[in-house]
Amino acid sequence: MDLSLIVSNILNPPILFFFLGMLAVFVKSDLEIPAPFPKLLSLYLLFSIGFKGGVELIKSGVTQEVILTLLAAILMACTVPIYTFFILKLKLDIYDAAAIAATYGSISAVTFITAGAFLHELGIEYDGYMVAALALMESPAIIVGLILVNLFAANSEEREFSWPEVLRDAFLNSSVFLLVGSLVIGVLTGEHGWQVLEPFTQGLFYGILTFFLLDMGLVAAKRIKDLQKTGAFLISFAILIPIVNACIGLVIAKFIGMAEGDALLFAVLCASASYIAVPAAMRLTVPEANPSLYVSTALAVTFPFNIIVGIPLYLYGINTFWR
Repeated sequence: MDLSLIVSNILNPPILFFFLGMLAVFVKSDLEIPAPFPKLLSLYLLFSIGFKGGVELIKSGVTQEVILTLLAAILMACTVPIYTFFILKLKLDIYDAAAIAATYGSISAVTFITAGAFLHELGIEYDGYMVAALALMESPAIIVGLILVNLFAANSEEREFSWPEVLRDAFLNSSVFLLVGSLVIGVLTGEHGWQVLEPFTQGLFYGILTFFLLDMGLVAAKRIKDLQKTGAFLISFAILIPIVNACIGLVIAKFIGMAEGDALLFAVLCASASYIAVPAAMRLTVPEANPSLYVSTALAVTFPFNIIVGIPLYLYGINTFWR
């Protein structure tokens, strides 16, 4: 593999600030980001990427490639939790296996955004409709995870939760709602809307992404302690499954005929794991599952692996095996 891709990625300011956040925890600095601000930064990133995606989508139009990509995104979001569930069930109980499987079936918006910044640094173009794929992959894994619990848990008939409430939380949680809403507004306002908001959505974007990754470094380093409870099996799973999912994603991308930048973003979506939306839903609907397992594997292992090594690794795969 061309190590220059990894070095180029690591030397990006957002990634370096992620390391700085981790270092602050390791050396026991009192650096911290006050609680309301990380949520605000996250909402800004979702709004910005969603709005830009909508503007780009109206430019490109709804083509056959767009439709196939969105269908492939839904397929992966529904399929990944199923086969990862049966892998996890070899070592874990039904509840933990379903919760972790749902986490890996969903996506990390920040990983996607970081991959977009990486492509921008390399001068590789990508299409805005990939944001629609991001939005569609957020929620289906929650539904599949709950179906798996109902099918395999011994006390499934005694479990009480409202499916309408679950569906509402899955499809109308703040992340999905803001992302989809921003995408629609971007479609409706088009180029005029982009010109009006560009100083805010584009000019501030990389600075806020950098500050957000600083906070993610702090959080990820604190979660490393939880990995002591997971053992080698889950740590290996959290590294190997993203690679497997990315490879499947790249095969699909090649079949559809995606361009290089779009293929990388699709692979990243397939490889990432949710550490916000799905854990929040699992905590409410599958209380028997241990949050330290599904949060720490996604946030302290898969997220750093993807943004540091995974993104350039998947691009290397495209450059090497596609041509």
